[in-house]
Amino acid sequence: MSLSPTQMVPSPTESPVLSGSRLKWYFTFFVISGFCGLVYEVIWVRLAGANFGVTAALISIVLSIFMAGLGLGSWGAGILTRRFLKSNGTNALRLYCLAELLIGCSAVLVPMELKLGRQLMLHMGSLGAWQSSRYYFVAAIWMGITLMPWCTCLGSTFPLLMAVIRQNARFASERSFSYLYMANVVGAFLGTLASAFVLIELLGFQGTLYIAASLNVLIALMAFRLSFNLSSAPFGVISRSKTEMHVDLYGIPRRTTLLLLFITGLVTMGTEVVWIRQFTPYLGNFVYAFALILSTYLLATYFGARDYRKWARSHNVNQSATTWTLLAVSVLIPLVGANPIISLPTGCDGLRILSILLFCALTGFLTPLLVDSWSSGKADEAGVAYAFNILGCIVGPLVAGFWLEPWLGERWSTLALSLPLFLIAAFFSFRKSDEAQLAGSYPKTKFVAAVLVAILLFCFNDDYETRFPVREVRRDYAATVIATGKGFDRELLVNGTGMTFLTPITKYIAHLPLASLQHKPQKGLVICFGMGTSFRSMLSWGIQTTAVDLIPSVPQLFPYYHSDAPELVRSPLAKIVVDDGRRFLDGSDEKFDVIVVDPPPPVAAPGSSLLYSREFYAVIKRHLKPGGIFQNWYPTFGNDDPTTASVAKTLLQSFPYVRAFRSYDGHFGIHFLASMEPLPSTSAAELTARMPPAAVADFVEWGPEASAPKEFDLVIDKEISLENLIQQYPKIPVLSDNEPINEYFLLRTLFHTTR
Repeated sequence: MSLSPTQMVPSPTESPVLSGSRLKWYFTFFVISGFCGLVYEVIWVRLAGANFGVTAALISIVLSIFMAGLGLGSWGAGILTRRFLKSNGTNALRLYCLAELLIGCSAVLVPMELKLGRQLMLHMGSLGAWQSSRYYFVAAIWMGITLMPWCTCLGSTFPLLMAVIRQNARFASERSFSYLYMANVVGAFLGTLASAFVLIELLGFQGTLYIAASLNVLIALMAFRLSFNLSSAPFGVISRSKTEMHVDLYGIPRRTTLLLLFITGLVTMGTEVVWIRQFTPYLGNFVYAFALILSTYLLATYFGARDYRKWARSHNVNQSATTWTLLAVSVLIPLVGANPIISLPTGCDGLRILSILLFCALTGFLTPLLVDSWSSGKADEAGVAYAFNILGCIVGPLVAGFWLEPWLGERWSTLALSLPLFLIAAFFSFRKSDEAQLAGSYPKTKFVAAVLVAILLFCFNDDYETRFPVREVRRDYAATVIATGKGFDRELLVNGTGMTFLTPITKYIAHLPLASLQHKPQKGLVICFGMGTSFRSMLSWGIQTTAVDLIPSVPQLFPYYHSDAPELVRSPLAKIVVDDGRRFLDGSDEKFDVIVVDPPPPVAAPGSSLLYSREFYAVIKRHLKPGGIFQNWYPTFGNDDPTTASVAKTLLQSFPYVRAFRSYDGHFGIHFLASMEPLPSTSAAELTARMPPAAVADFVEWGPEASAPKEFDLVIDKEISLENLIQQYPKIPVLSDNEPINEYFLLRTLFHTTR
């Protein structure tokens, strides 16, 4: 049975007006705390990728540890409030202050710990062999040691502040979780926008962490000051027994509420993983696109939570049973938004993301409803309930990313994720009970209608790849890869983003640095496999060639583009590795005559800076043989000149000798050649003379010229001065892991400034 606030007897010392003013402070604390928590999560994931590898498995480990820490903190703090802080809101608030202070310390310690972990992994020999199960096990242990304490502190804030509200604002304690949940979502929404669109571009990752830490310290000091004004009176008398205080939700066994929370967390986070693949083709592969998805989700969740709090004042919670039917069908609505058949005006594809609004709002409504119903304002029980929801949030992305999407694709994965919700909705709709009557009229009819709508939504919408009549599709835990086209018009797309096409440029990427060597090459490395053209061209020199790509499915499509691919793969000189290129080098002792990198487009893609940064170039230098050459391809088409200047400046500060050549067509991209030894000017005839016959044949295979010397002339005649590239933007910073200016460019674009 549900208790209303009037069924709680306040203590004589409690002032509703004073308590209400304190509630506003608590709301403010959680807005700021939510802001900081989102900032930490985003930056920790990125820093972990830079140090341990940008792989789906690594990112999943980091996010799982983050969520596990939240759950552990919520559960542990709940026990703490029950056993030791039962009647002492002052101490609970001061522990909250301590938690916020400790969270702030992470801004300094986490980056240092992650770098230390990277160094330890590099000195562990076979135990730290890259991409092995042992590697991920050791990495997970280290990241758990690094992140878990701070995440536990983050998770503890809910029960601690609920304990404070229960003592000093008892009139609001029954639904205190939803109150704080709403504030936390507002803060996370603001943190998403501020970090992605402003702070990281201006301050870099470390500077943004310092801003978050300063805010943690600020609210800790504010809360500590407020703790001196709290009443130390014990809890007021509750007019009902402990067992009667719990809400009899939907007439189901009480512990089933925890199962419902687990399922909502699983489905919500699982669908988020699916949405990223569904909407990336339309929103673009940018950090801003991910920020748009996340901020839309958070904003809708906030309105859902706010609607629940208004609704709960005049409704019995059991009347929400039919909401599960609407929730189940709303999971499938994003299929409409991601349907490739639907064509929107240019620049309006961002509107597709609005299709997630209803589902997000309904989860924002039901999640706090379930926690409030389970806990009735008790901090310890809210901690348990929230921990179950977080457990679902851990399982959801793992199930969706590593099982559903690789096997089923986006559309079928969405359907699979909706099934648990339809089962719940069916149970509530077809049972006979008093609670079913409270749920509203005609629950069976509503459920049947929802199933029919779901069938229509599923059957009349398709995945993105269906827009290509001729295609081969591969899915794995990292991406959906599409090979499409015929003849010379074949393309490669990853998550809907065009990676490359058949072009002589990819041949130049291999032949230009190899022919520029002052000695005969023996070993080469290609980072980013693409269609395999550069890998194929390097093999034509008869040297040991290693190719590295992050996406497992990409090398599998090699035969789609080159008929001789099976023969080349079987060659004893060929080696294809599925790895993060940077981490592959970190874990290897090999040295190469030539290392070529063709980072996946766009230049602003999330994580792409790790292949253009000062730190990456430092790794490259360690793996070049004496006289070796590093070739960095940079596509200038559609990209901003300041980023080009930053890449040039970074190369000049990293290597003593750097040359740059525009592509053979004169406008699409730059070949940067860098070395620790001089790169003398060499004629096209001399370059050709160094090539074996098989390499010459490969070089002229696609033209545009019929001879190798003429092919080389198209590029070496277009050499450009790096100083000229830089002098247009002399204040542009060097591109680094901390300041990925190629990825965060909005303010620079809007205000035409480079600081």
